[in-house]
Amino acid sequence: MKKTKFLAFAAIAAAALAAAGCGSEDPATAADSIVVSSAWTKAAESGMTGAFAELENTGDHAVQIVSVSSPVSSRTELHEMAPAADGAMAMREMDGGLTVAAGSRHSLAPGGDHLMLMDLIEPVTPGTDIEFTLTFSDGSSIDFTSQVRDFAGARENYVPNAEEGANHGG
Repeated sequence: MKKTKFLAFAAIAAAALAAAGCGSEDPATAADSIVVSSAWTKAAESGMTGAFAELENTGDHAVQIVSVSSPVSSRTELHEMAPAADGAMAMREMDGGLTVAAGSRHSLAPGGDHLMLMDLIEPVTPGTDIEFTLTFSDGSSIDFTSQVRDFAGARENYVPNAEEGANHGG
């Protein structure tokens, strides 16, 4: 009888431990859900430039990036391409940040969403690395490194035009 009770108790304990192990292990913070890869920045002597990367949300919930910073720029923003008043596509700061859906990837790419380094403090030269910090709506943050490259593609113009002035359309 004692052996039967012991086996029943052991089976219940094993089942409880197995159930606990099957639970969803949600990341503690939004930053724990994001993996940054293939990060690079377009070389520039002064003014402004763009940075690009692949963002992967490995978590079960959408995460929202609300800001970005870098020590090489006095102002860094999340930018998107959107239709301007004349119908042409123009860069502008994202309103409310960037949401990365659960279990998905989001590309920051030339001609699309990107990180905008404005008012460069120093030249951004090919072959060097730049540090970035992404901050999320829950207050968590993640640091990553971006390699600087020469890039002439996609014909981006990271110099504000007369309408944009120093705010670059922001």
